[in-house]
Order: sequence, then C-alpha cells, then structure tokens
Amino acid sequence: QVQLVESGGGLVQSGGSLRLSCAASGRGFMSYPMGWFRQAPGKERELVAAMNWNGGKTYYADSVKGRFTISRDNAKNTLYVQMSSLKPEDTAVYYCAASNTVEPYRVVMHTTEYDYWGQGTQVTVSS
Repeated sequence: QVQLVESGGGLVQSGGSLRLSCAASGRGFMSYPMGWFRQAPGKERELVAAMNWNGGKTYYADSVKGRFTISRDNAKNTLYVQMSSLKPEDTAVYYCAASNTVEPYRVVMHTTEYDYWGQGTQVTVSS
C-alpha cells in the first residue's frame, strides 16, 4: 500500500511560481510511474504531467508545456512539479498519483491506470 501526500500549494500572483511536492510512503515508489493531475471547479480531472519510473520519459499537457517541469527523487520517495509563469487558468486542486499495475518504463496517461492518489493541494493564481 502506498500513501501519497501533496504539499506546496497556495495563492500566487499571475506570472509567479510554485513547486508542489508529493511524498510517498510505503514500498515500491521507485518502480511506479507517477503523474500530476488537476481539477478545477466544474471541470474534469486532467493530466498535467507524467513521468516513468526513472524520469527517462515524461509527458506534459499542451497547456503547461514549457512552464511546468515534473521530476522525482526516488531516494527521497518524492515527486515534484515546478510550475512557472502561472496563469489564472492554472487554478485548481492538484493531485499526484502512482500506478503499480503498469510497466515501470511507461508514462501513464489515463486516470483509470493510476492506483494511488493523494488528497490534493489547492493552487490559486490571482490575476
């Protein structure tokens, strides 16, 4: 069993930066593909960025490409996303997720393929 806890959310002005962290407890973190999702009020949860087990493969949604960077430190059991040039439309609850049913070398794209979820952290970008 893996537990995920996000941190680092908050209120930031447009153009600002935040770094979110996702601390994992339990065994197997280093072999799990991971992802960051977000959900704004009234909208579906969407994949923002994803990474395979060793960081060799990544995916970014077009809306965040060039502004967000996903990374992981397997020694610390922690996943990160560095968010820069934030826009009001980035406002959402951000969730990290891990998959233990997909091959570690893959980047996982779909919510249904993730097995563990954090509780979420709110990011609010003011204009």
